[in-house]
Amino acid sequence: MATTVKNLTESSFLESIPPKYVIPRNPEDLNFGEEEEIEQQVPTIDYYLLTSGSQEERSKSIENLRVACLEWGFFTVINHGVPESLINEMLNLCLSFFDLSPADKSDYAEKHVLSPIRCGTSFNAAVDKVYFWRDYLKIFVHPDFSAPLKPNGFREVAYEYCTRTREIVKELLKAVSVSLGLEEDYIEKSLETKSGLQILVANLYPPCPQPELALGMPPHSDHGLLTLLTQNEIGGLQIKHKDKWIDANALPNSFMVNVGDHMEILSNGNYKSILHRAVVNTTATRVSLVTANGPSLDAVVAPAPKLVNCEKHPPLYHGMKYREYLELQQSNQLHGKSCLDLVRI
Repeated sequence: MATTVKNLTESSFLESIPPKYVIPRNPEDLNFGEEEEIEQQVPTIDYYLLTSGSQEERSKSIENLRVACLEWGFFTVINHGVPESLINEMLNLCLSFFDLSPADKSDYAEKHVLSPIRCGTSFNAAVDKVYFWRDYLKIFVHPDFSAPLKPNGFREVAYEYCTRTREIVKELLKAVSVSLGLEEDYIEKSLETKSGLQILVANLYPPCPQPELALGMPPHSDHGLLTLLTQNEIGGLQIKHKDKWIDANALPNSFMVNVGDHMEILSNGNYKSILHRAVVNTTATRVSLVTANGPSLDAVVAPAPKLVNCEKHPPLYHGMKYREYLELQQSNQLHGKSCLDLVRI
């Protein structure tokens, strides 16, 4: 197993990062390491009004969601009903997992991308030309639930947390479907989301002595339909909006949600998956908790027929089985929307 960033930072006093972690400068990204202070208000969706408000409040919330998906590909969900204590307990248990000995984690190290539980460092250390300042734990939690044996209590808390977040996604997908002019249950039925894949991902970003030279994660889009993210109090998520990188600062007790590649495919490009990245800092460890939510592994994802008009709106993507797309993206280097580009017509 490749040396984890956590072990690297704890084994000795680092004054500079090893060369393999130095990210080459991208000419298109001139503000890398010296970000502008850009004050922009990320859209906020009130989950309670979306699901339990009056008809007028629900209609307004769906319209707000449509604008957020159309113009941002990103939004913050508040009043979602998941206890803050449960979120914090899940974050702390993930930190405890990273604190386990190498022997305790060895059964999950560097497994195949479709293995139920795997942990590692960077994105895919076997093929990454440059390493990223990140360790991870990835667990398939639906339709079949998996969890590591340690730390104690992880399984029970993860099960409750993933069940609660999956319910949020279910309701968001209904609203997204309506916002696209489709039947409320179109996404659920066409992509078999009742047996859809949910992956719990914990990301650890230890302090970095030269954060201006490294990245926790490179610019990329996510596979799947919608991704939910929460984190400890340390920021680091940046999203690309109108060709500028902006800090996505979380509201207290909220989830940050971004559109995935398969929502872009299904919507025939109306709702685009968003490029985002993770930056690191010199002083504090950031931990983020992600749930990636996708179709059934065997579902073929293609543009919704109602959103395709051969003259004005021709299909923009080939259909592909979700399983094949997932293996393709996770087995190669992570670079922008390069995997989505492979299914463009």
